Amino acid sequence: MPQMTVCPSCAEHLEPEDRFCGNCGTALVASPERERPVAGQEIPRQQQAPAATTSDDARSDDGAADDRASDDGASDGGISDSGPASDTEVCDEDDAHSGDYGLAPPAQNVDARGPRPPAEPPVPPVAAAAQPRPPASAVSQPRPGVADPRQELLMTETGTPDACVACGADGSGDGPGVGEDGVCRRCGHVQPKERDHVERELPEVAAVTDRGLRHHRNEDAFAVSRADLPDGGPAVIAVVCDGVSSATRPDEASAAACEAADASLRITLAAGGDPGTAMRDALLSAAEAVNALADPETRDDPHRNAPACTCVSAVVTGDLLTVGWIGDSRAYWIPDDRSGERPARLTEDDSWAARMVEAGLMSQDEAYADPRAHAITGWLGADAVELDPHTASFQPDLPGVVVVCSDGLWNYAESAAELAAVVPADARAHPLRAAQSLIGVALDGGGHDNITVAVVPFPVRA
Repeated sequence: MPQMTVCPSCAEHLEPEDRFCGNCGTALVASPERERPVAGQEIPRQQQAPAATTSDDARSDDGAADDRASDDGASDGGISDSGPASDTEVCDEDDAHSGDYGLAPPAQNVDARGPRPPAEPPVPPVAAAAQPRPPASAVSQPRPGVADPRQELLMTETGTPDACVACGADGSGDGPGVGEDGVCRRCGHVQPKERDHVERELPEVAAVTDRGLRHHRNEDAFAVSRADLPDGGPAVIAVVCDGVSSATRPDEASAAACEAADASLRITLAAGGDPGTAMRDALLSAAEAVNALADPETRDDPHRNAPACTCVSAVVTGDLLTVGWIGDSRAYWIPDDRSGERPARLTEDDSWAARMVEAGLMSQDEAYADPRAHAITGWLGADAVELDPHTASFQPDLPGVVVVCSDGLWNYAESAAELAAVVPADARAHPLRAAQSLIGVALDGGGHDNITVAVVPFPVRA
């Protein structure tokens, strides 16, 4: 049987041993067992059920269709909500104990701090609907013929390497070397690209992004930085963006959004701006940056989606933690003492699955098993149906870390309890090492998507 080199559904580049498309999930051989997203916990229903999303107002974040949508985020109990009012739906007491979404009622104004929610019992990890995940400590065994990015990508500087990372051919003498297209003329190995694996560490925050094991490029991006507040204290910033694969130039969209959001946050916070207002303005700035990438000549072409991405950001200022998001990239709160304080998901996905569950049309398991589960209902891009940035502020009682990530990670540790189980105990002291470990968790689980993780210690390390 002839070997396909691109997916017949989405044109994703394929490896010779692929059994299904890592981008859209299309079966490439007879009757493959289709992997499904990990089922999360029950999402509390909103008082008004949204209308079922159609293909006209949703977009697939993983390239399964031309539709778009955004992911869910929500908060667990264990940290109090303050500052600007949160967009997250407040759940009742029964719902708060049944899932990952026990967000405390927000304060009525920026200065007032609402009462802290009562302590809740730890929530056990939810059993995965798919096959069991390997432990975080397991050493990844990449599929035959596929190089492990953790070994290969760190061997090169940015850009095309002078010597092939597989066979060492460097073009010296009369022998072949690596061509301008990044392909070795001796062995045919495609060389790692500049964004395939990127790490950055500051004294207060660290982040890592990785292409994963199935995609031909990395469409995720991140930015981490620090700003000095007018009172002399630090503001620590982490931004993670995930390009929408069904859009054009998603890698450019995520990079532009990260740069714009980070710059906006640094300028506004340094000028003494309120963190909640600064976060909302940053998301709007990111949207403008992505909109500017759209080609006016193809804006009305139904077959060419404008560049698009999701965005999530976290800012730590003093004793206040502020998060903002559009789409299905997430932020989690992971306390140091996980036996006493409950970990929490701080964001609520803008996604088809989340809407179906919130509307009461499907159970959590049914929604996330559906092929449309990851279609996003909110994103940054010129063809976004509406732009509705979400922000929320919290005051954690105890030290811990904020994990800001794309769905390339949370697909393998969906609930806050599951993620807390794989976050290293010393994450606050060693954020880069923690981010590297979480990248390994996703790679060990299959690495089916690009993976980006930022780890922000709370409170800010001196």
